[in-house]
Amino acid sequence: MPLTPIGRRAAATAVTAALLVPLAACGGNDTAKGAGGGSAGGSPSVKLTILAAASLTDVFRTAGAAYEKEHPGAEVTFSFAGSQQLAAQVKQGAPADALVTADTKTMDGLASETGTPTVIARNRLVIATGEGNPEGIRSLKDLTDARLKVVLAASEVPVGRYSKQVLDAQQLTVRPVSQEPDVRAVLSKVELGEADAGIVYKTDAATATDKVDAVDIPDAQNAIASYPAATLRDSGNSEAAAAFVEWLTTPAARKILTEAGFQKP
Repeated sequence: MPLTPIGRRAAATAVTAALLVPLAACGGNDTAKGAGGGSAGGSPSVKLTILAAASLTDVFRTAGAAYEKEHPGAEVTFSFAGSQQLAAQVKQGAPADALVTADTKTMDGLASETGTPTVIARNRLVIATGEGNPEGIRSLKDLTDARLKVVLAASEVPVGRYSKQVLDAQQLTVRPVSQEPDVRAVLSKVELGEADAGIVYKTDAATATDKVDAVDIPDAQNAIASYPAATLRDSGNSEAAAAFVEWLTTPAARKILTEAGFQKP
């Protein structure tokens, strides 16, 4: 018999610890500690848990601190992972207040679990190579060279799906040495020298400019990633969760996102 929302919350208590194990490996849990944390000035205290795509790790730490500063009493904790992993947690009833994925397909599959999603940003793909691009990679076609060690995200991961889309469109066959659970895992393989190249988001490559180079993919060959945000129906802080999602569309939040390399919706 399907669990009711209350039953699902009870069940979630037992599985939450296990569910959070992959999160630690894929980006971890981060609490944004801004100047407004706690209940300063008599403001009511509220704690929000936001499930967010791994590619948002760095920018959301900055955004969370800014949100707390603007909203005294708010404390925002992020759990970062691949969008497909976040979706699995939502379906299992893991306690959280809002969700931000790196594609609309994953969010659309959770329509019964979320409020109406709003796209807050967009992104593009680049080819990440070792620092100095020692293999001289210049295009998607170069990734077909069997001598290269190329890593891609798994096909169920948004960035993996986008990567397949652009490669298929150019009728290119790339045989990756591994398929990773999220974009940060792809980037890490290149950073560590375990791969010669990988396809990642532009914003992820920008976080590691001292370790990787980014080879642009022409617009005509690229894919645009959309990032929808939505509240979760089982949230115990529905009003505060809605306020946070709405804040992500404000000029202040968009400035943080664009400065990190994200495109406007």
